[in-house]
Amino acid sequence: MRHDPSPYPERLGRLRQGMAGKDALLVVHEKNIRYLTGFTGSDGALLAGADWVVLLVDGRYVTQARTEAAGIELFEVRNRVDGIVTVAEGWAVEAIGFESPSLCVEEYLRLQERLPTVALRPLYEELRLLRAVKSEEEIARIRKAAGIGAEALAAVQGMIRPGVREREIAIELEYRMRLAGAERAAFETIVAAGANAALPHATPGSRKIAEGDCVTIDCGAVWDGYCSDETCTYIVGQASDRQKEVYGLVREAHDRTIRAIRAGISCGAVDRVARGFLEESGLGSRFSHGTGHGVGLDVHEAPRLAAGREEILCAGMVVTIEPGVYLPGLWGVRIEDTVVVTEEGCEILTRTSKELTIL
Repeated sequence: MRHDPSPYPERLGRLRQGMAGKDALLVVHEKNIRYLTGFTGSDGALLAGADWVVLLVDGRYVTQARTEAAGIELFEVRNRVDGIVTVAEGWAVEAIGFESPSLCVEEYLRLQERLPTVALRPLYEELRLLRAVKSEEEIARIRKAAGIGAEALAAVQGMIRPGVREREIAIELEYRMRLAGAERAAFETIVAAGANAALPHATPGSRKIAEGDCVTIDCGAVWDGYCSDETCTYIVGQASDRQKEVYGLVREAHDRTIRAIRAGISCGAVDRVARGFLEESGLGSRFSHGTGHGVGLDVHEAPRLAAGREEILCAGMVVTIEPGVYLPGLWGVRIEDTVVVTEEGCEILTRTSKELTIL
């Protein structure tokens, strides 16, 4: 689906703020290129000066780029470094700020050799929050992706029973998302049963679900480029008192954190709500990851809700809330929703109930 081109001038304008006349910015991360131009190809580069911008693509993408990045100058290249050098020399660029997490060392060294008089300046903080605040159109796409994920999750609940393998549920879940219109799964779907549920990033395997298992399912869909992310933990058959207790504590940490979210609170403070409650409950050492992360064109993007992160949440940021408790060798519980931050609180975009569900 074609993006509305109207957001791109404003986004490029934010990128260029504070640029000097002979400076340029080099963007090579494909999701950032998409965000700034609408071009959805998997390879390219964007070079932007204070009053000019050039999208560099190879012959595979010229026709696509003309359609998706209408109004932006295109430069066809056979080799990305050669193209960057040609454009930079053509505009007499004196300094290039580049995405340090995305430009490989080999290309950096080749640019350094080919542009000996141009200062190459690594950028990270300047670009890290570029996509953090979402427009209404972006939020609508994430909401749609979340709806697709929720429908697929509901459709496979009946499969979560003794004797069914983790892998079988993951395959069916991804099939259901694609059938409902998803471009693809947002990440490799996690289905983890029993002791595997104590692994936060377990890979679905051949393990068969057994009576009394906790089964954690972490899934997301992509719709029009934007991701969703949601985790549910189910219990099969009969839940033990300890499973019910831990589920209730994780759910309370989840709910308290969602109630704490609002524009103006720091990411670290959000993390402290979930972590502090689980520490008070004697489970702090079993919560081994951050409380959440941004979601958008990437399923993991800025901001990050974790200890020591003092970025301030703004209205329009979309983040996950996903406390978890993991008991190695036994089982684990994680509960995750994706929310959009508002001035007064947040709106939950994911739809599946987080009540304790025994199947």
